[in-house]
Amino acid sequence: MSIEVKNVYKYYGEQAAVKGISFSVKSGEIVGFLGPNGAGKSTTMKMITGYIPVSSGEILVSGMPVGTDQLKPQKKIGYLPENNPLYLDMYVKEYLDFAARIYKIANRPDRIKEMINAVGLEIEQNKKIGALSKGYRQRVGIAQAMIHDPEVLILDEPTSGLDPNQLVEIRELITSIGKEKTLMLSTHIMQEAEAICDRVVILSKGEIVADTPTKKLHEQFSGVKSVFVEFENTVTKSMLTKINGISKVEQKQGGWLLSSSTADPRADISRFSQENNLVILTLQLEEKSLSSVFKDLTN
Repeated sequence: MSIEVKNVYKYYGEQAAVKGISFSVKSGEIVGFLGPNGAGKSTTMKMITGYIPVSSGEILVSGMPVGTDQLKPQKKIGYLPENNPLYLDMYVKEYLDFAARIYKIANRPDRIKEMINAVGLEIEQNKKIGALSKGYRQRVGIAQAMIHDPEVLILDEPTSGLDPNQLVEIRELITSIGKEKTLMLSTHIMQEAEAICDRVVILSKGEIVADTPTKKLHEQFSGVKSVFVEFENTVTKSMLTKINGISKVEQKQGGWLLSSSTADPRADISRFSQENNLVILTLQLEEKSLSSVFKDLTN
């Protein structure tokens, strides 16, 4: 495993920001770290990078414990903090050279050129960072995090505050990077995780409330299944409540919303229509949105 978090707690005074969480991230996996503001996402990421110490528990990066010999695991990590603390008066190439010198990278010019091409900064490379848009500043931050070719890349809210075009560009960049790195990113936007991540770990009030492949999140936690049905004939609410498995019936414009907490009710609705000589005009499964699932898990 590239990242292993084992029963980790973090206290600020008497307040527990992180409460005994455990999870792991495999090599080559893109994992979304989700949760509302104040859930403990940034705190956990800072502990993984060694920026702040754990109160108790253990964190391993590439098999090396974080917190004992800090430099060894930190050499394996690339980190983009939430506020992306760049030197705005430095030029793009100058800043990346500065980062490369810190990591004592040999053949710096070639590596800087490689990173500029990798994150799409060719046009902006000779500008001051302060003159760049937020999207390009994020690219500079990602280039800095990758300059030493780390095994693990940790991105804290990498798409925060971007416009729709910048959002698409940074998502595509992160996805391409994730093919070669172990990548962990935090966000509180479910659609973001769905677009980028192989798996999501959801935090609420310092505790893990879900750890599942992104594709299975809806399947595992959506609960009630609802179907919108429109009949050609006139039907009543009392008739629809008799359908096998239906727990709730609501009238909607043009039809009815039928809900079941056990299984997909479409087959039972179809049988009901045949038995009562009814003609179905519309039969549509209305899945609960991932945003709603996230809201339910974190409330």
